[in-house]
Amino acid sequence: MSADRRTWLRGLVLGTAGLWLTACNRINDNPQVQKTLQSAEGLTRRAQRLVTPRKALAREFSPEDISPDFKANGTTRPGDKEYTAHLAKGFADYRLIVDGLVDTPLALDLAALKALPSRSQITRHDCVEGWSSIGKWKGARLGPLLDRAGLKPNARYVVFHCFDSLGGIGVKDGRYYESIDLIDAYHPQTILAYAMNDQVLPVKHGAPLRLRVERQLGYKQAKYISRIEVVESFDQIGRGKGGFWEDRGYEWYAGI
Repeated sequence: MSADRRTWLRGLVLGTAGLWLTACNRINDNPQVQKTLQSAEGLTRRAQRLVTPRKALAREFSPEDISPDFKANGTTRPGDKEYTAHLAKGFADYRLIVDGLVDTPLALDLAALKALPSRSQITRHDCVEGWSSIGKWKGARLGPLLDRAGLKPNARYVVFHCFDSLGGIGVKDGRYYESIDLIDAYHPQTILAYAMNDQVLPVKHGAPLRLRVERQLGYKQAKYISRIEVVESFDQIGRGKGGFWEDRGYEWYAGI
């Protein structure tokens, strides 16, 4: 998608709400704001699908385009006990759990993840706050991983549970999570990144594993992934909206 078209689409969707919020760090709890954001979601999906197919590739860049200082947003070092223990051991005991509506639940260490079909890509990260950065990512493709686990017939969504707790913003359940549908899960640019700019993924950017779903805004790129759960519905997860920020008023489908 061209830069002009991306800019137009973002303006169309977010301009409909008539506001910009600091989404990656906080959200306004005003009921009218919540109502406005919810009403814009249908327009987001319709506009995205009108402009470009969901399976189209996000633009990829050259090494010369990589941002010298890729901004780290949200949590930059989780204080959760389990994460702290993994970090102290260099993630030697880390296992990515893949379960839910799968035929074969998995528990994969980083070596096993790095042995899976992988992809490298240089893409632009667009935050709902209004900034963008370009980085190089390498990681395991999500589609082949799901194929290895085997999806049950009623599987519809992939939920990413994270080590990162955001209880400090005054909510009872602050554990970060996100979800995508199977269309995005099997998109060739959707990866579980373990490297950034040809280096091991830094803690501030989500080590040991983060999601890159390049056709969506930054808050969908879950960091510090501990578990992948395949579900038919996310109604019973969190507040039932499909993600940490979605539970607090953001759109579930954040296509760009």
